[in-house]
Amino acid sequence: MADALWALGLMSGTSLDGVDAALVRTDGVRVLEFGPFRTEPYEPAFRARLRAVLGGKGDVTGVERDLTGIHVAAVKALLREAGRDKADLIGFHGHTILHAPEARRTWQIGDGALLARLTGIDVIHDFRSADMAAGGEGAPLAPVYHAALAGALERPLAVLNVGGVANVTWIDGPPSEPNLIAFDTGPGNALVDDWVHRHDGRLYDADGALAAAGRVDADALARLLDHDYFGRRPPKSLDRDAFSTVPVEKLSASDGAATLTAFTAHAVARAVSHFPAPPRRWLVTGGGRHNKTLMTVLARVLPGAVEPAEAARWNGDGLEAQAFAYLAVRSLRGLPLSFPGTTGVDRPTAGGVLRRA
Repeated sequence: MADALWALGLMSGTSLDGVDAALVRTDGVRVLEFGPFRTEPYEPAFRARLRAVLGGKGDVTGVERDLTGIHVAAVKALLREAGRDKADLIGFHGHTILHAPEARRTWQIGDGALLARLTGIDVIHDFRSADMAAGGEGAPLAPVYHAALAGALERPLAVLNVGGVANVTWIDGPPSEPNLIAFDTGPGNALVDDWVHRHDGRLYDADGALAAAGRVDADALARLLDHDYFGRRPPKSLDRDAFSTVPVEKLSASDGAATLTAFTAHAVARAVSHFPAPPRRWLVTGGGRHNKTLMTVLARVLPGAVEPAEAARWNGDGLEAQAFAYLAVRSLRGLPLSFPGTTGVDRPTAGGVLRRA
């Protein structure tokens, strides 16, 4: 077995809240130890600039430069917190500003060479291109990490990540040779976050309080769910802005939040039909698990127990950053990152680009 490395994973997710950074010691197969985790929040002005380049519009070059600088700060802050001079390797996802697998395009901004130079640490970045070149969707990539964490947990197990977009990993089979199915289920927090921001300037619906005060509009929910995406067989993946809020535009702020929250949950419920067997347990990661209203609706519409990731002693906020630390070590060692059941590639496929410090 290869020696383990301390890898530092970085993730800027579709919720546009900031950079997550996490340290993990791994050999690319086993997860051996966890270091600290932290979030470097985006300042409001930068968040607005980042939002403005979604879709590949505007000052992408300037935003990419400043985004990389924020990642440098996150690396240095986490290493100080860990009491370390450096890590062995950085896994740098960057920020997705465009994801159009049907057009064979995915675009994550972030300068891997600059990050390596400014931190003095080797960087793996550009995790998705090799998968798309091999016919895959380019996402999701975290399932192999979910499987490594799952160990001997009861199966079938579903790991549901609710970020800006929601994705699920269905895990069955023995830990040594798991059977994985993964895909984006539909919207996560993005639609509700944008709705709340537009109506009262807040970044998200804290605890799902606005949605809890509203009523789900059944007609609007039916229109939202009447989307071609839900009829497609996985593997499949989405752009953050794949869905429209037009069906809820005439609703009050609270009714719109309630309906969009229900949309996220019912989209996850639609995913169950694509599994060979219903999960016995759902472990929910990402910011969406903090939304009490969403968690209540998920528990009502999904088969099996629905719990936050912490019920399995996982870090539900840091899991995506941890995943890219793990994937960086796999990439360095030529191990596959994606699989036929997770992205639709013909065979297990390695990926990532190495930038030496």
